[in-house]
Amino acid sequence: MPRRDRPAERPPHAALSRREREIMDVVYRLGEASAAQVAQRLPDRPGYHTIRVTMGILEKKGVLTHRAGGARYVYRPTLPLEQAKRTALDHTVQTFFRSSPRSAILALLDMSAETLTPAELDEIAAWIADARGDDR
Repeated sequence: MPRRDRPAERPPHAALSRREREIMDVVYRLGEASAAQVAQRLPDRPGYHTIRVTMGILEKKGVLTHRAGGARYVYRPTLPLEQAKRTALDHTVQTFFRSSPRSAILALLDMSAETLTPAELDEIAAWIADARGDDR
């Protein structure tokens, strides 16, 4: 029987539930946060205990770490924001765009064509020229 290669293991940030992603979004926005701070910023105002337990699960999954902040724990992401962005974008491109950065870029441009300023379009054009190795 031929051996099947296993797909690349998903990074921990890619395997989060909706609620876990919401919590991570808040922690990334704030830089670090207590469970009470997170609970205050979620749209449906879940209970403090629910958030505290979920943040503990996120710590076990390896996406949060904590330090003692007085009587409470203060959590922060284990991945720097730029690395988390890259991981999320890689996952999105693989999942929704069949690993095609071209398709993802075209979709982004299509979504934002009316809102990009001429200066932003010039900046994008300069990045493309730079990627080509053009001297502009």
